[in-house]
Amino acid sequence: MDSSSRQRRLTAAALTALAVTAAATACSSGSGSTDAKGAESGTYTIWDPYPQFDKSSAWAKLLDGCGTRAGVKIKRTAFDTSDLTNKVLLAAQQGNSADVLIVDNPVVSTLAEAGVLTTTDDNKLDTSQASANLLGAGQSGGKTYGMPIGANTLALYYNKAVLKEAGVDIASVKDWKSLTAALAKAKAAGKKGITFSAIGTEEGSFQFLPWLWGSGARLTDIGSTDAVSALTLWKDWLKQGYAPNSVINNTQTTSWQEFASGDYAFAENGTWQLANADKAGFDYGVLPIPAATGGNASAPTGGEFVTIPVQDDTGRYAVSQKLAACLTSSDNLLATDTTLSYVAPTTEVQDKQVAADPKLKPWVDAVKAAKGRTSDDLGTKYPKISEQLWKAVQSALSGTQSPEDALAQAQSAVK
Repeated sequence: MDSSSRQRRLTAAALTALAVTAAATACSSGSGSTDAKGAESGTYTIWDPYPQFDKSSAWAKLLDGCGTRAGVKIKRTAFDTSDLTNKVLLAAQQGNSADVLIVDNPVVSTLAEAGVLTTTDDNKLDTSQASANLLGAGQSGGKTYGMPIGANTLALYYNKAVLKEAGVDIASVKDWKSLTAALAKAKAAGKKGITFSAIGTEEGSFQFLPWLWGSGARLTDIGSTDAVSALTLWKDWLKQGYAPNSVINNTQTTSWQEFASGDYAFAENGTWQLANADKAGFDYGVLPIPAATGGNASAPTGGEFVTIPVQDDTGRYAVSQKLAACLTSSDNLLATDTTLSYVAPTTEVQDKQVAADPKLKPWVDAVKAAKGRTSDDLGTKYPKISEQLWKAVQSALSGTQSPEDALAQAQSAVK
């Protein structure tokens, strides 16, 4: 791609990228240098969204080890997730892209449509072992643009003591009706039902998606009867006092803090809270989010993709491919996903994770049912849909509009 055509495509893409936000998970803030190329020809640059890991971390050592195996030095730069997309677009405009880019999965389609990333057909990165539902987040226009390094998703944490006091057998919770019945029993026992995040940001959409998808609705028709049933479920929980009004302003962090108080039967939250769950001081379990009529609902995937950006110097691709393949090899995925609290993107490594830690079994089940937010070839359409979705959730839960009217307005705005 010549520099002028790159500039034209990236100018439009940069505006789109500003709207693409990832659900906040476990990443902390940080900053890094934007100098993409090392001074030495044997230096390869890797950008990642893990500023919480310094040079002494297992993650940084893994990157250096892959560099050693490929016979090059690694220059790593870590950015906060929210900053990384714009840094990548700017670097691409300047012809100064990183050699390997690890990026949040909803952003892959944005960068792909902007012409920033090479396809796996071109770069020969093997994705054959990746689960199809996870790989979908890195696909756009029938092409694949990277390999998932791991995934997290949402499920229901539950407090065993609260359920016991309420007389609830967790095995009975299989669909929306039985879940709501469990919440009613918790309230009747003087406890609280469920907490979640319905804030007016991507976090709110992220948390609503399992219920939307679990109803049978699709993101391409958020005004459907099924979608209305999902929002009505949440609205009724607030109305009955099964969920607190605070969910309207809750982030996933503040929602977790409510659950950690020990008063709630359930909390919708993610894999990234496992360490906090172990510190909570009470026995807990994890249940995949049930679909309306039973089975596991699809929850949205978090997690990143290892991608190889377009370079003016195509001679760099061979080593970049070696680095990306090293990072996504089975042995390294197991180590990496343990470090990042991720479920692996391949069945082989998922089985190893469960063997090492049986508590991961419900999370593996949840990830197997999960799907990417930009799947179904939504690509850069997703941010606009998501914004209208969280606005509808806010309107319905605050009582400004009925679920029907809120979602009808949202669907109209998307069109």
